[in-house]
Amino acid sequence: MSCCPKNEAPATSCCPTKEAPAKSGETIMKEVEEYYGKVLSTSKDLKTSACTASARPHRLIMDIIKKLPNAVTEKFYGCGAPLPLGIDGLSVLDLGSGSGRDCYVAATLVGEQGKVTGIDMTQEQLVVAREHAEAYTKSLGYAKCNMEYLHGYIEKFPESIKDGSYDMVISNCVVNLSPDKPAVLREAYRALKEGGEFYFSDVYCDRRLPQHVKDHEVLWGECISGALYIEDFIRESNKAGFTDPRELSRDEIKVLDPELSAITGNAKFYSITYRLFKLPGMLETKCEDYGQFAVYKGTIPGNQHNYMLDDHHVLITGKPFLVCGNTAAMLGENGKSWLAKHFTITGDRSVHYGLFDCSSPPAVTASASSAASCAPKGGSCC
Repeated sequence: MSCCPKNEAPATSCCPTKEAPAKSGETIMKEVEEYYGKVLSTSKDLKTSACTASARPHRLIMDIIKKLPNAVTEKFYGCGAPLPLGIDGLSVLDLGSGSGRDCYVAATLVGEQGKVTGIDMTQEQLVVAREHAEAYTKSLGYAKCNMEYLHGYIEKFPESIKDGSYDMVISNCVVNLSPDKPAVLREAYRALKEGGEFYFSDVYCDRRLPQHVKDHEVLWGECISGALYIEDFIRESNKAGFTDPRELSRDEIKVLDPELSAITGNAKFYSITYRLFKLPGMLETKCEDYGQFAVYKGTIPGNQHNYMLDDHHVLITGKPFLVCGNTAAMLGENGKSWLAKHFTITGDRSVHYGLFDCSSPPAVTASASSAASCAPKGGSCC
């Protein structure tokens, strides 16, 4: 027999109060659009460290950012640096491109022969992004602007985004703002070419958040309420076709405002950069051993001495590196991955040796990364 009345609990009750009905996806999107279009003027107005939690980007990226228009950088609200090097000539799609900071950087990295498309639902942000695009690309010496910005939603891309039309999809602290994250993952997978990659930073949580936290308007805008439980994200990625998500980096996010911190309680939040590859038929749910090894050619700008695929694979230039079948595929087995031209993969899948042994980390330079072990915190190679 319950000690609580049927429909309510007094403030001193030992029984929890009934959660209010969840907000609709449409309501959430309107609140987010209002928050980023009208409430926030610059990144200084934020109440959490979500947009400042990530480590400093690569020096080549920083050199580009320093030359961007102030209006573009002042309205940047990202939580990471999802900007891979070595993408010259590729096509890049930015989900929730905002004021365009990452698009401007990508436009520089892909060169005049590449192209960059940004999608955003906030007209105020799109105005800023479009206003400076032509002048910026002219300053790079391009005869024609290689950036375009589309008004739309990341749960259902504009019709001009065709199946298999992009080499790279990026996003920076935006997927968490979506009320339908599985739809975003499915759309990213659809838009990517085979061998392409969804390379993005976002906010995640160490648990599933209660409904009252999910429905908090300010925490939604601050990228906290929409944070996915890490394990749920991995499950949804696999469902969308992105088998074996790889974690590249992780930084803790602090909820600085005391009132907001009281609402989030013991939950821990992280800015994580993930790499999701579209390699149908090549990626398995476990790391399998086929006796393959990879050699990095040292050809990616800014990574002449080594290349970090993820938080537990750092390849030294010219040195053979034992890999599981999934890693071989991501680095360029059969020439499918966009990374293929930068690696030599030796061996095929004709002989299977069982699960890949992650107990002994491959040899890497001590300075390459503190996470240069083959086995991450979860215990699996991948």
